[in-house]
Amino acid sequence: MVIHVVTPGDTLYSIALEYGVPMSQISLDNGLEQPQNLVTGQALVIRFPQVTHTVLPGQTLFAIAQQYGVSLRQLFQNNPILIGQENIWPGETLVISYRQEPGPLISVNAYAYPHISDALLRAALPYLTYLTPFTYGFTPEGAPVEPRDERLIAAARSFSVASLMHLSTLTEEGGFSNELAHLLLNDPELQDRLIVNVIATLREKGYSGLDVDFEYVFPEDAAQYAAFLGTLTRRLNSLGYPVIAALAPKTSSTQRGALYEGHDFAAIGTAVNKVLLMTYEWGYTYGPPMAVAPLPNVRQVVEYALTEIPAGKIWLGIPNYGYDWPLPFIQGQTKATSISSQQAIALARRYGVAIQYDERAQSPWFRYTDENGVEHEVWFEDARSIQAKLSLIPEYGLEGAGYWNLMREFPQNWLVLSSLYQIRQGLT
Repeated sequence: MVIHVVTPGDTLYSIALEYGVPMSQISLDNGLEQPQNLVTGQALVIRFPQVTHTVLPGQTLFAIAQQYGVSLRQLFQNNPILIGQENIWPGETLVISYRQEPGPLISVNAYAYPHISDALLRAALPYLTYLTPFTYGFTPEGAPVEPRDERLIAAARSFSVASLMHLSTLTEEGGFSNELAHLLLNDPELQDRLIVNVIATLREKGYSGLDVDFEYVFPEDAAQYAAFLGTLTRRLNSLGYPVIAALAPKTSSTQRGALYEGHDFAAIGTAVNKVLLMTYEWGYTYGPPMAVAPLPNVRQVVEYALTEIPAGKIWLGIPNYGYDWPLPFIQGQTKATSISSQQAIALARRYGVAIQYDERAQSPWFRYTDENGVEHEVWFEDARSIQAKLSLIPEYGLEGAGYWNLMREFPQNWLVLSSLYQIRQGLT
């Protein structure tokens, strides 16, 4: 894999000629909406096929996989144009393998809302170990508030991806309730009712484990939260279910703030089987323009986490979104719009501006002026920024990655991920 950054005068033809790969492959792999109009500063992933196969009349994808001794999952990873479907046509060229050394084996989890489109879901599932539908809440009486997750679980199973039940304190209003957490964490009988209901749901739905995400826990409830997670883990582990906990992006044990103080890294890391570091949202909806996950900040969180939690328990959080801020930024007034990487590139192309790359943050960004004369600043993810973050996994010996979330198109991400790593299968 090579990441090519478009320079003035580059065309898809000249880039294809430079690397000796078909224009169609570059265009399809990178999801180019207007391949004839590349954007200066745009990153393109170039992959080099080693073995290809031309589909013959009557052949099936399963038969081709058997012929070459590869899995359907691998064929889906190597041919994103299939979008996770087995429909193939005579004369179509499929990539069986690429010229690259097999990377380390990692686990990959990703979150998705129940309304995710079939196309987005199918495109992502071949690259996942776990899929986590978002989210199960619970009532003050301990009854689960269920999402419509059956379609996601069934789709995941068809790709040998395990599903994790996601339990949170998110309310119908869209915020995390520290009051609900406080009620639960200080009532052992309520905890027992909730755990019984969680176990029933795990069994009924065919989930493979539980992912717990209580955010903005009161500081005075930090010990009770870790104790609750420990109780959950003991009871669920005895039934074969692992427990994962999401952790705020802390950089020290004494870090102040409503998001951080209720998460005791050492205690939670001891209590559960795995943790997800939510290493994103430095750039956020109501904050000033900046990278969503600047690499130095991500490193700082990982390095602190490693002082409290074994590396083999840690999943690194990876963002799949960016933001568009109108300028000037005014604290308390300016609101950024969440956008996909594909939308960011479309904005740069529409307004004829070059994409910049912040070497310190390891993140692409640009500014443009809209039709109303309003200046905007955009920060997003591209192949370079994703590679920089994913490279931290082997550097620090982490278990894998957790994506927030699958709701936005970002085909380059999957190219980079599958080029760097082998991805553990969730179901066998």
